[in-house]
Amino acid sequence: MQPLNDEQLAALRAWPSPAISNAIETFQVRARNYGAMTPDIRCHFPEMEPIVGYAVTCKIRASVPPDQDPEVGVERGDWYDHIESIPAPRIVVIEDLDDPPVGSFWGEVNANIHRAFGCVGVVTSGGVRDMEEVRELGFQFLAKEVLVSHAYVHQVEVGGPVTVGGVTVNPGDLLHADLHGCISIPHDIAA
Repeated sequence: MQPLNDEQLAALRAWPSPAISNAIETFQVRARNYGAMTPDIRCHFPEMEPIVGYAVTCKIRASVPPDQDPEVGVERGDWYDHIESIPAPRIVVIEDLDDPPVGSFWGEVNANIHRAFGCVGVVTSGGVRDMEEVRELGFQFLAKEVLVSHAYVHQVEVGGPVTVGGVTVNPGDLLHADLHGCISIPHDIAA
């Protein structure tokens, strides 16, 4: 996959996600009802401009402490290595394995850390918090819930396929998100 150049990325950011969806349909590369996430994945900062980026992925759990979770085995360095292996700009896509979500991976601290890694937002089936602080950073949140606590949040897998809002997202997938929601853009038609 050849990453898009700055001009191509800016051109995608200039359009709302429904226009991106309409454009994808004209290429007839996938079913019209695939690629757009379900409406339970809500944009929490609709006043912000659209974001475009390549997916960095992980799965989380917050309902049990990490030392009681048999799936734990992710070191923070593994996550950062995964992020750096994907071209910027990046959008973090997190599948929350808890149903319902009970703890947020996302707040002011992680938004600042991930901005430093070239991430422009997060899309998650889980929760977010620190809304005012993150809004001021210009970091976009698309999430199922707004939560108070981080509970026992921990990563159980990084760098694999995740399913958020009914869409399976792989590392490096190109995403577009705005006040309408999030849609994946097939690489072969992106430029």
